[in-house]
Amino acid sequence: MENQARNRKQDVRTRAATPDPYNAYCRVPGCSRPARAGTADGLDRRYCRSHYDHFQSHGSLFKGSYKAKELNPYRQAALRWILDHEDDLWVKHTLQKMSVLYSRAGAHVEAFRLRGMSPRERAWAHWARLRKHVVDPRLPVAAWLAIEMILRDDEQPDLRKEYKRVQAAKIVHRMASGSHRKWTTHYTRNNDPTRTMEYVQELHVYPRPRGRVLRHIGKDLEEACELIVEYHLASIHVFKKARDKNGRYVRIPEHSG
Repeated sequence: MENQARNRKQDVRTRAATPDPYNAYCRVPGCSRPARAGTADGLDRRYCRSHYDHFQSHGSLFKGSYKAKELNPYRQAALRWILDHEDDLWVKHTLQKMSVLYSRAGAHVEAFRLRGMSPRERAWAHWARLRKHVVDPRLPVAAWLAIEMILRDDEQPDLRKEYKRVQAAKIVHRMASGSHRKWTTHYTRNNDPTRTMEYVQELHVYPRPRGRVLRHIGKDLEEACELIVEYHLASIHVFKKARDKNGRYVRIPEHSG
């Protein structure tokens, strides 16, 4: 069995490193680069490396991610509406589902210990990291509502579920994305034993926000927010447009880890 698995891995490596002349072009209109299968860079028969990386990071082959200055008015309006309607049945239901998502995420795993974990396990680890950093459950909900609203206002939106999930997950990923450690060591110098020196060593690790991890985080968030979207998205969108007339916003609470 081990020999079969080893042979399969070697076969995949060989095929990935052998250019396929029948896949010489990326399937994206206007792109002149070859698909990855047409190079020594992989087996993807559809897209070139550039478009593949863009898709993994943004959830779309063509459209990039929304910028913070574009999203913040939507996030602020959504959060303000949630705070003003905390007694609403569907708001309570959504926040309860977020709390359940936090609690069932499992033990907290430091970012520098994620290597070797599956995308699904890394997504759970991220929810556990939000719980560890005491990120208010209202903030991920506001992030999802913001993406729903900005897609409604976008003149050229990408309405596929994957793009929506990735965009929301990228916001949530920044709320507590890393792990930080600091060690202090004291030592004496050979030429002056009476003098104590201090050496500080720091470690900062940030998981990359891309790939299937973002898809899992986005799907979890979508399922938690589906009822508040169904029953209240229209009224939240109207509330946001009314706030636009004021032209000023209070900076949204943010957590970073």
